Amino acid sequence: MSGRSRAAVLLAAVVSLGAVLVPSAQAGPKAPDTAVLDGVRLQQTKARLDRGDPQLRRAVEDLTARADNWLSQGPWTVTDKPRPAPGGDVHDYLSQAPYWWPTTTPTADNPWGCPYVQRDGQRNPEVDSGTDRQDVEHVFDSTYELSLAWYYTGRKAYAEKAAKILRTWFLDPATRMNPNLNHAQFIPCKYDGRPIGIIDFSQSYTSVLDAQAILAAGAPGWSAEDRTAMGKWNAHFLGWLKNSDFGKEEGAAANNHGTFYDMQLAALAYATGDRALARRTVLDARTKRVDPQIAADGSQPQELARTRSWHYSTFDLVAYTRLAAIGRHVGVNLWAYQGPDGQGLFKAVDFLLPAATGAAAWSYPELEFHRFAASDVVHAAADAGDKAARQAVPKLEAPPGGDLWALRPAAEQLDSIAG
Repeated sequence: MSGRSRAAVLLAAVVSLGAVLVPSAQAGPKAPDTAVLDGVRLQQTKARLDRGDPQLRRAVEDLTARADNWLSQGPWTVTDKPRPAPGGDVHDYLSQAPYWWPTTTPTADNPWGCPYVQRDGQRNPEVDSGTDRQDVEHVFDSTYELSLAWYYTGRKAYAEKAAKILRTWFLDPATRMNPNLNHAQFIPCKYDGRPIGIIDFSQSYTSVLDAQAILAAGAPGWSAEDRTAMGKWNAHFLGWLKNSDFGKEEGAAANNHGTFYDMQLAALAYATGDRALARRTVLDARTKRVDPQIAADGSQPQELARTRSWHYSTFDLVAYTRLAAIGRHVGVNLWAYQGPDGQGLFKAVDFLLPAATGAAAWSYPELEFHRFAASDVVHAAADAGDKAARQAVPKLEAPPGGDLWALRPAAEQLDSIAG
């Protein structure tokens, strides 16, 4: 080979190596280190979308429609409620027990109409005014959908809006929330707060953790200082969740409250770097949650006893399937676990399939049946290898606003009642 030929070969090799080592200016965001969502899967979905995958186009349209709606809303803050939490600090989160109702007409001497009585499954509209409950749900939903919309489209406005919402609710000194839930789900004239109120956050705060991780993958408007400050808030909240009396009591709950507590604990541990705690929490859930809470036939007796048995059966499985997703990140396959009577997550999802597909009526008490409430957990089981769930997927009812599973494959509570 001549000297000129060798030089040409060497130059071509250098150019080729440079193409490998130097990222393309067109490269998309990196895979986020999400706690529930699979960051690598998000990156792969983004690549498919960039190649023009027609199956994703409709889902992205549904997602961006939601994100566009959030652009003109918020930000929200705990400091703008009409009156502070019972402790007097406007920075403390406040919510009201959803199924408790006044028994008398409010008067000047009895402004709440006390005493309050419980009506299980019947939501008191008072809970959506005068407290932080509705606003925090907006924070959870908006930051999740805006961050995902930025990740898939690259549109700067989505990321900047999500960052502003997070900073206002969690970080800015004038508007930030204290990292505790001491006054969640209070009952007027009865309790200033209850351990059960932790579910206000545990049912959806993992979406905020994943939104933070997505923004940390290179989003404009979410700085290193923001990431550090949010990490400290999460660490303080995790400490409160582990060590407070409320946290310990909620962790001992034997129904969906306990499952969601474990899911939130594991996600916070993962997000703040305590992977050992995250792994231990998922491992313990096998005998602590699955064995006593899921029956041999896949039913969840604690949830079937409720007046909203369909809602709570699907709701509890949102926690289980998200907990299994966290387990995937720390080397635990919760889907594969079977208890002493053969109970497990696959059986629990399969128990719902006849009603989820419309093949049979739901034969347990339910005040407000929504077939689509089970769609995400069926998707999760199908992805985990459940053949019956895979066959059921084409028969599922899409939730209002479209089926976003392809873009955010982590189960959400899809119907409207929570608590």
